[in-house]
Amino acid sequence: MSAAGIPPAPPIDGAEHIHSGKVRDLYRLADGRLLMVASDRISAYDHVLDTVIPDKGAILTQMSLWWFDQLRELVPNHIVSTDVPASVKGRAVVCEELDMYPVECVARGYLTGSGLLDYRATGEVCGVPLPEGLEDGSRLPEPIFTPATKAALGDHDENVSYDAVVHAIGEDAAAELRTLTMRVYERAETIARTRGIILADTKLEFGSRRDADGQAVIVLGDEVLTPDSSRFWPADLWQPGQAQPSYDKQIVRDWLTSPASGWSKDSGAAPPPLPEEVVERTRARYIEAFELLTGQKF
Repeated sequence: MSAAGIPPAPPIDGAEHIHSGKVRDLYRLADGRLLMVASDRISAYDHVLDTVIPDKGAILTQMSLWWFDQLRELVPNHIVSTDVPASVKGRAVVCEELDMYPVECVARGYLTGSGLLDYRATGEVCGVPLPEGLEDGSRLPEPIFTPATKAALGDHDENVSYDAVVHAIGEDAAAELRTLTMRVYERAETIARTRGIILADTKLEFGSRRDADGQAVIVLGDEVLTPDSSRFWPADLWQPGQAQPSYDKQIVRDWLTSPASGWSKDSGAAPPPLPEEVVERTRARYIEAFELLTGQKF
């Protein structure tokens, strides 16, 4: 199933469905607030797979709530309540509606993924020059802000320069988003490291609302610091120069690109269903990340 073919969101009494993304379904409640529901869908290579990962939505929601609490002193967030309809309890939140900024705010402390590709091609990431000789998994001299455009469903986000963000949203807002992104990353990286986990990079989304005086206030929205929006690596296994083991859906990606799947990401065809063993290992990996980071049992 392609990303454009996301299954219809289930009806929820007292809520009007207004949007679905790769993972989340968004509803409007009777009082005007939003209900954000994390499904068990999983995406890879710009496809939403037919196979779901049981409890994934609940894990992402509970992890985001834990992180929002850790970051409360740094930046306000969009959470209003966890009092949600029984059918989505544990995997949904009531949140305020924000005017979202059209930019993915990415902080990187390590070089990998699209940043590594950019570095190999230009020696830079999003216009930030980096030292020579860095490898896949190398720790950067200091964390950097590497924004990206928000892509349409089924397309890739595209890395852009800081100047492009300034052009899109203005100098003041761009500077504040960069500052907040780096503060969040630095706080989260420190917390994760004390738990034996490296936070290689993370993607944040911000919006704005008006305060009582009519002034714009920047608010952290969507999900935050989950395995779907961040790269978490076991610190004791970190070794630059190779792909790092990670607490995310890499198990799914690896199977899809293996001969066993019989699928090519360049074929244009929808990926095949995941084997039960891949589903179980992926679920276990998400749970492991949640429990290690939060210290709570899922």
